[in-house]
Amino acid sequence: MSDKKLSHLDQSGKAQMVDITAKPVTARHAIASGDLSITPDIAALIKDGKTPKGDVFATARIAAIQAAKKTSELIPLCHPLPLSGISCEFTLEKQRISVSFSVKTTGQTGVEMEAMTGCSAALLTLYDMLKAVDKSMVMSNIRLEAKSGGKSGDYQRSSEA
Repeated sequence: MSDKKLSHLDQSGKAQMVDITAKPVTARHAIASGDLSITPDIAALIKDGKTPKGDVFATARIAAIQAAKKTSELIPLCHPLPLSGISCEFTLEKQRISVSFSVKTTGQTGVEMEAMTGCSAALLTLYDMLKAVDKSMVMSNIRLEAKSGGKSGDYQRSSEA
């Protein structure tokens, strides 16, 4: 367990939004990823453009972008941020869809939560778009892959993690 002070609690233990007024403005970037397990039948439907609800990747990409922009409304004590760049990429395999979601800003706090919120929304939307075919799909491995900028510096997930 770390001895690091929890910044979202005041001296009396009450929740507070962290005061970032004195923090310098820096370029921030975060990448999150996650997976959705699927059947080979679903993979074939996607590849052939025959899913019941249309283009699952286009819909999931829009949902992910909207969610990232609304992160401060979904996650308590999260600062609203002007996002300057967002990208969402999908990799379709025989039994998995992988999502990579990237967010950029120039600001006083990081965009890790925006990246993970966007990735989660993409996975949830994929599930919603495909559940008519198979409800046994599983979302997993939602994680921060990398982040840059800010006081804590850069982070890159190790291949063992």
